[in-house]
Amino acid sequence: MYLRKITLISLSFALTFIWFGVSAAAVPQVTSLRVGVYPSKTRVVIELTNPIKFRTFMLPNPYRVVVDMSEVTWAQNIKNLSVNGLVTGMRFGLFKPGSSRIVLDVNRPTLITKAFMIPPERKHGFYRLVLDIGKTNRKAFMDTYQRKRIQSAVTGKPHKTINFAAKSARDEHHKPLIMIDPGHGGVDPGAIGRGGLWEKHIVFKFARELRRQLLFTRLFRVKLTRNKDIFLRLRDRVAIARRAGADLFISVHADSIANPRVRGTSVYTLSERASDKEADALARKENMSDVIAGVDLKRRSNDVVNILIDLAQRDTMNQSAIFAKLLVEELRKDRRMLRKPQRSAGFAVLKAPDIPSVLIELGFLSNRKDEKMLRDSLVRRRLVLSINHAIEKYFKKRFVQRP
Repeated sequence: MYLRKITLISLSFALTFIWFGVSAAAVPQVTSLRVGVYPSKTRVVIELTNPIKFRTFMLPNPYRVVVDMSEVTWAQNIKNLSVNGLVTGMRFGLFKPGSSRIVLDVNRPTLITKAFMIPPERKHGFYRLVLDIGKTNRKAFMDTYQRKRIQSAVTGKPHKTINFAAKSARDEHHKPLIMIDPGHGGVDPGAIGRGGLWEKHIVFKFARELRRQLLFTRLFRVKLTRNKDIFLRLRDRVAIARRAGADLFISVHADSIANPRVRGTSVYTLSERASDKEADALARKENMSDVIAGVDLKRRSNDVVNILIDLAQRDTMNQSAIFAKLLVEELRKDRRMLRKPQRSAGFAVLKAPDIPSVLIELGFLSNRKDEKMLRDSLVRRRLVLSINHAIEKYFKKRFVQRP
């Protein structure tokens, strides 16, 4: 019995040593780092004993290329590495538990054109991580850098620069969701222009163009509250955005007023007390949209619910005001704005307590110049691009932090 116990203990120690040996051997090791110079690129090759997960990104001021990877060990013979081409320096080591990092100093603005892993071949027993770095200019570098930062802020991870055509479903899901709400629809035509233009038709065209341009950036997911000429109650528009988990709500309208000389674009955020009489009158007119279809939304919530909604809405209203300011700054570059273009009113469609929301009045259909402008697809496209820029700036300002 005693001998059996000794044998089991010895076997246990032996298995322990074997387990540790296997574990140590399973940790990938970087055995070689090489830099090759070609006419159109500088290629960095990292040899490894095992495959790894990795991601790459770039940093400015000074220019750097960064490779984050699974934790690895480093062969002694790569400590004194000669650099060449665009690469002027290199640092590597443990970044944090479970993660190692390589930082490549580069002598000018660059782009990572390719990043891929090659499995071992018969004559080559190592995995190879290959990075191709090409020249670019400062503007192109910063445009790419800012776009990646927005994407990184959304996903919580540095953007992968591996040259795959399709993004994963997870990455797609973590993009901000923009909900665009074309006003009116169905039995509710909205304002009717002096030349016969109906608000519900023009704002729908505008919303579809805005969705197209936003999707083209590949930075956002985009949905419309209505995809055809149908009537939607105001509370349904808000409910659609909340069910979808929207990060931003943009309601698109075109106004009409008794004075045909008034023209210009304006942006509204929610306020229980309108910023002026015109805003108050407009909000009351728009909030009557539900009554057209025989539905009145005047239902009172209990006091506790009202308090909770008010608390949640304070931050949302602040975010809405920030976005509205950015919108006005961008729109006024290409479009005549209304006097005091950033306004507030009690629009029912802006009352989602947890989604920053704005209402854009594109112009006045009661003014012939504004109506003609809104009929022009090229003018609408310029307005769309201005809104697009404001949205990108908003998410950059809200989520992106400097490295």
